Amino acid sequence: MPADLHGTRLDRALAVLIPEFSRSYLQQQIADGGVLHNGQIAKKAASRMSAGDRLSVCLKPTAQAMAFVPQAMDIVARYEDDDLLVVDKPAGLVVHPAPGNWSGTLLNGLLARHPAATQLPRAGIVHRLDKDTSGLMLVGKSRRAVDALVRAIALREVKRQYLALAHGVWRHEATVEVEQPMGRDPRNRLRMAVLQPGQAGARFARTQVRCVGQSGDVCLLICHLHTGRTHQIRVHAAWLGHPLVADTLYGGRPMLGLARQALHAFRLELAHPVSGRLLSLEAPLPDDIRSALGEAGLHYNEVPTV
Repeated sequence: MPADLHGTRLDRALAVLIPEFSRSYLQQQIADGGVLHNGQIAKKAASRMSAGDRLSVCLKPTAQAMAFVPQAMDIVARYEDDDLLVVDKPAGLVVHPAPGNWSGTLLNGLLARHPAATQLPRAGIVHRLDKDTSGLMLVGKSRRAVDALVRAIALREVKRQYLALAHGVWRHEATVEVEQPMGRDPRNRLRMAVLQPGQAGARFARTQVRCVGQSGDVCLLICHLHTGRTHQIRVHAAWLGHPLVADTLYGGRPMLGLARQALHAFRLELAHPVSGRLLSLEAPLPDDIRSALGEAGLHYNEVPTV
């Protein structure tokens, strides 16, 4: 250990001595028992170093570094050609690797299905659905398609419609335009929330919500997503006083056999990112939502286009 690092924390000393790696990565190696301090396994990242100490580090790949690997999975495609794939994502499937879900994600499945996806940003994924939201997702299979899809979504040229089952008796106009800025909930960082205009982190968000059915204290909604903020439909529906069935994060309760938020991305309309041909695609309801609608006495086949 150089004299100028005498008294320095172990993790900071390693970051100075091995600048190619981040301090957080080196802290993980310490936690995993991969660092020897004077021949003994180092226990604490905060241990103070002395001049002349000997350090030995066994560098291991992190879970994040190993996340972007192909993993075969059954991916249901509602449309596919050389440039575009439209996936029907099941509830429970995470879209992109993140802490707690470094493998078994849609991205891993796309890398196995389409090896050229390794050359594309995020394997061609241009937007996301929450883990427990089912339905249609756009995936670019070429760089030109990815770039065109990103532009189209930013310009709001992709029409995205969701079917939702919500709590409460609908007391608004049949169709409501919700324009409420959103951002991270300052009281709970795991949630999003409607914020005041100008409040730190507030971003414009617009959702068109139409009630197309009512049965007891449950209503059937079609939501047209104009912007794509995290949890947008779930937050705007709760703000209207109609949290989604089983969406416990935003005030919903499990019922009608549903244990995940009753939200399904059922329709997409867009110009093909390369040919420009108009595409209109639908995903059938998954069994859990179809069963819930039947138990509630609501009928999906009667749902019109917004």
